[in-house]
Amino acid sequence: MEVQKLKVRLPSGKEVGLLDALLFCYDVSDTDFKVLKELITNGPKNEDDLASSLKLSKASVNRSLNKLLSIGFVQRMKDQSSKGGRPRFIYTAVNSEELVEKISKDFEYCAKIFINITPAELK
Repeated sequence: MEVQKLKVRLPSGKEVGLLDALLFCYDVSDTDFKVLKELITNGPKNEDDLASSLKLSKASVNRSLNKLLSIGFVQRMKDQSSKGGRPRFIYTAVNSEELVEKISKDFEYCAKIFINITPAELK
């Protein structure tokens, strides 16, 4: 699966894509991004369905979902069809507009942090 298509050239000459920026700001891995893209593209799924469609272990999917939940990219709801035992959950990506807005605000926040620490670090 091609994760990065669009890249930008930084002042250093290095080309980076969205995944590089997400890794820097949120510590999002390639696997995390694949899980997120799967939920964005194909809608809500449970862990088993994600593991099967992405050909990943359930443990990898679980780690990625927990990361994506913690940073607010994914939501979960209890699967109403699960009976007894451990509760099962359905995961869904937050809507695209909210996701873009969150990432944009967080990138702006990160930029402000570096703008504020740069003078002190260069003294």
